[in-house]
Amino acid sequence: MMENTIQHKSYAFALRIIKAYKFLNTEQKEFILSKQLLRSGTAIGALVKEAEHAESKADFIHKMSISLKEANETEYWLMLLHDTEYLDEKSFASIITDCQEIIKMLISIIKTAKSNINHK
Repeated sequence: MMENTIQHKSYAFALRIIKAYKFLNTEQKEFILSKQLLRSGTAIGALVKEAEHAESKADFIHKMSISLKEANETEYWLMLLHDTEYLDEKSFASIITDCQEIIKMLISIIKTAKSNINHK
């Protein structure tokens, strides 16, 4: 069975987001931005998983596009949490790199899927 890299990476990323959320709540006493981060950061993988059984190629592209929007939003919350000093440089550098890697993967998947539709 072939491994689905985006599913694996988005799931692992969601686990990191949950851990970051717990840290932000318990250690930093930050409740608003961290909730936004939790929502968008875990939605990425949920949408990728949903796309696995899409009803059509267009539905697949739509679900992956929404996942990309959630990844972009997650990047925003991470930058905001870093710039307001809730996340230190080391933690931020690691998790933002993962987020940006997922964004690049989603862009590539969407472009490929759209190209495959256009070549039929």
